[in-house]
Amino acid sequence: MSHHTTLELPSKPLEDYKSTIKQPTDQVNENKSLTNLPDSVPIMLGGNQVSMYLMAGAAAGIMEHCVMYPIDSVKTRMQSLRPDPRAVYTSIHHALKKIMQTEGIFRPFHGVNIVALGAGPAHALYFSSYELTKKLFGNDVNGANLPIANAAAGAVATCFHDGTMNPVEVIKQRLQIYGSPYRGAFHCAQTILKNEGVGAFYRSFTTQLTMNIPFQCVHFVTYEYFRELLNPPGGYDPKTHLLSGAIAGGVAAAITTPLDVAKTLLNTQEQRAVSEIISNSKALHSKGFVGGMFSALKTVYKLQGIYGYFRGTQARIVYHMPSCAISWSVYEFFKNSLSLKISDEEIMDLTA
Repeated sequence: MSHHTTLELPSKPLEDYKSTIKQPTDQVNENKSLTNLPDSVPIMLGGNQVSMYLMAGAAAGIMEHCVMYPIDSVKTRMQSLRPDPRAVYTSIHHALKKIMQTEGIFRPFHGVNIVALGAGPAHALYFSSYELTKKLFGNDVNGANLPIANAAAGAVATCFHDGTMNPVEVIKQRLQIYGSPYRGAFHCAQTILKNEGVGAFYRSFTTQLTMNIPFQCVHFVTYEYFRELLNPPGGYDPKTHLLSGAIAGGVAAAITTPLDVAKTLLNTQEQRAVSEIISNSKALHSKGFVGGMFSALKTVYKLQGIYGYFRGTQARIVYHMPSCAISWSVYEFFKNSLSLKISDEEIMDLTA
């Protein structure tokens, strides 16, 4: 006797089976647990990535400015157009030694507190806007490294940075000069506001942007070029970030020194220089201070000639090379530690 087995299919329509079988891939991946990821792969996605750019940038800025602050103080003094006879220096070493011997061991750090306070938010905006803007301009897409995108992103980053940092620069440099009459950062800010108005904090803003946009364009393009040259596979490599940052900082600093001299004059309103130029050309400086980039550049030339535009070049390069090396090293370290480079697609690959 033969037995026939009859297979009974449920009455569910065939279309329902198709829809069950054909689930969207993203839904399948979304339902998968991420607990199978290796312990060494932390997850940072979406808004968290921007937050980590901000945190890494803030840490880099504070470290850079605080560590290099004594050299920055020397640079400000060496750019003086009419220095006090007691504040004439032959080298960076001579300047640091003389300042500490005659004015106190902590004098080169005078004003570092206001810089630390301002450098955090300024560099947070600086690095995060750079990272996001260069991607917007097509960089980092399929591993592309486009110099034009790097330069454009550097210009955008500069605007965010300088808008935040310019008032801090004014206070900092007035505290750094020889014979500074201010007791501290708050007293300095209060006095400037009372005697010169709020505009004094942004008197050098045009010069700052004119200097820093080319500085940062050269800086970012040079850094990205050497980073790719020294480490073609990409990824985190401390030596590469250190060396690339140092080269980029040195090249950019040397090129933009003349504008930095003008910026220093606008920020400090050096009394001996301003008094001399006012007595010689009252119509040009009737307000009692040097105002504007072109006025500052003319003043530098009248008092020092062509040489005046390159005062403090050595100190500026010596400051920016380690400064940029520290900044990039700290920033890339935090980026790597917080896994900022891991993308959504890589997460999906790991969880597939």
